[in-house]
Amino acid sequence: RGCVVCCGGGSDMGPGLVRQMDVAELQAVLADEDLRDTVQLVDVREAWEEQEARLPGFTLLPLSRQEEWVPIIAQQLDPQQHTIVLCHHGVRSQMVASLLATRMGFQEVSNVSGGIDAYARLDPKTPRY
Repeated sequence: RGCVVCCGGGSDMGPGLVRQMDVAELQAVLADEDLRDTVQLVDVREAWEEQEARLPGFTLLPLSRQEEWVPIIAQQLDPQQHTIVLCHHGVRSQMVASLLATRMGFQEVSNVSGGIDAYARLDPKTPRY
């Protein structure tokens, strides 16, 4: 599927594991409406960053405000549904993806490697900042 697995695992991912998704796979998900309907898209950047560059369908949940959204995340998102997490370069999103997978009970979590910056290199319509 164009991704590698972090922390071991393989295709039969278990709880607590985070997949590394490359930006080409994310682009394919965003381009396919049926596929897009099967995932949850989470952007953990700051609001000002989202204003600079955004991708369709992502819910903004800034890492800096996690104390506000962590207590209610399982009501906002379905822990059983594939969740894709994005940030600027992939560091903050990896932190949130790991939190979702290890502490919040999310079953299938992917971190977008390289973040929106890498995505913008693939899609010139997405601004870089």
